[in-house]
Amino acid sequence: MVREDRVTMSTKELRRVHVLHQLRERRITQRAAGELLQVTDRQIRHLLGRVKTEGDPGLVHRGRGKPSNRRMPEKRKAKALQLYEQQYGDFGPTLAAEKLAEHHGITISDETLRGWLLESGVDHFRRRKRPHRAWRERRAHVGELLQLDGSHHDWFEGRGPRCVLMAYIDDASSRVFARFHAYEGTIPAMDSFQGYIRQYGVPLAVYADKHTTYRSPAEPTIEEQLAGTAPQSQFGRALVELGVELIAAHSPQAKGRVERLFKTFQDRVIKELRLAEVSTLDAANAFLKGYLPIYNRRFAVRPAQTADLHRPRPARGELDRILCLKTKRVLRRDWTVAHNGHLYQVQTNVRATQVVIEERVDGTLRITHQGHRLAYAPIAARPGRPAVPQTTSRRHRPVTQGPAHPGRKRALPPRELLAVGPLT
Repeated sequence: MVREDRVTMSTKELRRVHVLHQLRERRITQRAAGELLQVTDRQIRHLLGRVKTEGDPGLVHRGRGKPSNRRMPEKRKAKALQLYEQQYGDFGPTLAAEKLAEHHGITISDETLRGWLLESGVDHFRRRKRPHRAWRERRAHVGELLQLDGSHHDWFEGRGPRCVLMAYIDDASSRVFARFHAYEGTIPAMDSFQGYIRQYGVPLAVYADKHTTYRSPAEPTIEEQLAGTAPQSQFGRALVELGVELIAAHSPQAKGRVERLFKTFQDRVIKELRLAEVSTLDAANAFLKGYLPIYNRRFAVRPAQTADLHRPRPARGELDRILCLKTKRVLRRDWTVAHNGHLYQVQTNVRATQVVIEERVDGTLRITHQGHRLAYAPIAARPGRPAVPQTTSRRHRPVTQGPAHPGRKRALPPRELLAVGPLT
């Protein structure tokens, strides 16, 4: 039985074999062979010598089948896998490689770590197939469109209260701004949007879902029907005053950029908060101030156009006046106003039947009329009515009508007299 030894060659090596055969048969010149293989004349002579002495297998790379000279030491590999198992068991390879370099000085690529983990049987980080969605082109300019949403999640993994991450992502650049809040509502939305405006300016449009915070579920009033307008939430009213268009998303997939951001943050930020031992809202927001610039430098993309469409931020007082809860209340004749079960005495002399109560995001309250601030003082207790003494009524005896009372019936003559007739 004759045994045939087979040598596996790459496409590049097979090309070299063909060209060198043409050169040995003198069909092409040495210079032409060098131009075809993009090597020097000296290298062509070296390859030709290997073919003459070893045959075609002489063109196979000398390092094939041997361990790489740049392979990681086994001690470093074992140390990395041990740290991954002890501290980063639920991390993906990319984030785990970052933390190994940042905290332990073990610098390896994420693909190297991915291969090591697959060899050891760890494969929980494999990507799953997602349903196909129609792709929408990004907006061209920064500030042209923001995607807004809130993510309800156990961000502190039981170390602190459950909370909501209010996040804004620019559609053109994927730049992120976010803040943690106790709940998703009007005040958190206004507070987070106010923080965005102070940092970047006023955007042209905001893309949000149909949560009642952003879109009012109330039926239109007769006045709104006659005016052809729809009911507005407090947040929607504030956007109108700022000149920002509110666009309603009809499905979570429509605002996929912010939805994918939450998926990333629920993987990365949760682990970062764990490593930083963060367990309160204030500490988490302080953490985001340092984390988001690093995240944006790494993951933000260059917009198609360089122009920034953010409008200049309003003055602080004007921004506080717009981003607040506004409620109309009747000003009574004694210049008192009732709101949320409390009574307030207006001290500014004003001719008005209605005033506006402004509840600011910082918890303060203002009473205004036509944009002017009114002085007021809370009334601790509503004054009661003076007590009226109760009098006991005397019990009256029944009154008997006299015979001459007009209400008495006149007495009839005796029956005997009526039968005899009148006297003569």
